[in-house]
Amino acid sequence: MTVAVVGVTGMVGKVMLKVLQERNFPVTQLIPVASEASVGKTVLFNDEEHTIVPIDVAVYNKPDIAIFSAGSGVSLEWAPKFKEMGTTVIDNSSAWRMHDDIPLIVPEINAGILSEEDKIIANPNCSTIQMVMALAPLHEAYVLKRLIISTFQSVTGTGKHAVAQLRNERSRIEGDMVYPYTIDLNCLPHCDVFLENAYTKEEMKLVNETRKILSDPTIGVSATCVRVPVIGGHSEAVNIEFRNEFDLAEVRQILQDTPGVIVMDNIANNVYPMPLYQQGKDEVFVGRLRRDESQPKTLNMWIVSDNLRKGAATNAVQIAEYLLKENLVAVSV
Repeated sequence: MTVAVVGVTGMVGKVMLKVLQERNFPVTQLIPVASEASVGKTVLFNDEEHTIVPIDVAVYNKPDIAIFSAGSGVSLEWAPKFKEMGTTVIDNSSAWRMHDDIPLIVPEINAGILSEEDKIIANPNCSTIQMVMALAPLHEAYVLKRLIISTFQSVTGTGKHAVAQLRNERSRIEGDMVYPYTIDLNCLPHCDVFLENAYTKEEMKLVNETRKILSDPTIGVSATCVRVPVIGGHSEAVNIEFRNEFDLAEVRQILQDTPGVIVMDNIANNVYPMPLYQQGKDEVFVGRLRRDESQPKTLNMWIVSDNLRKGAATNAVQIAEYLLKENLVAVSV
């Protein structure tokens, strides 16, 4: 299996290599790809040094799978070129997510829609992935009507320069500013760019991607996304109104039985998910389960996950694993 990782020197790209190695994905040849500034340098994978190549060289080598984490512009330009060479592309950017003919996949939820013809597959947004992991089984049981979401998102979601800004501010070192304001000791209600409707692009991703993944355009979704001075994990407070009545004990059992979801909800002992402790893990952690006392058929939930792992790299590798398991990707000989 020949695998190209496009954007290999970025925060997600580095985690991609780590996850591929941890999960023993059968990579017989790795093609690491990055910008011209990194071409010729090396990355370590499976105890071997691999030389970074430009993206046109990677296309020429016709990898079986190309995992992209290099931004929408790169994906829009190059994913079709890989596709033409027979490569299956798993793209972590927002470039293809809302295209009607491109599947948007969280493997535990909707991998079954994939076919051999799907040569470009979109990886959802990190904040969407962790939320729908918890919501999908509840939607099946009670039918989602409306979601009110508040996110508390790590600076790692912006990238390594945002992490550098936070660390510089903590050390009182002047440096480049990725955000329009100080992030340390602060909360910025501003993730991605503002749109004409006064919501940010990140907030509208939660709206549109949730509906597409769950195949239900009737779900009402309203989101506020906030950047917080945290490294390594997104948190979400989600208010969930169902169309049907639910039993809280049954909700807890459904979530406990959901692969990839771990319930941490013991308030008597102060047990609940926190990004500091969930960093570096692949699961989605759920806690603070309680009824909304202001209206019927409504549940409150707290969801935490490592945005670089299940929110990006791990989900992409799981897609690749599914393609291989179901013989949906042509392996070169």
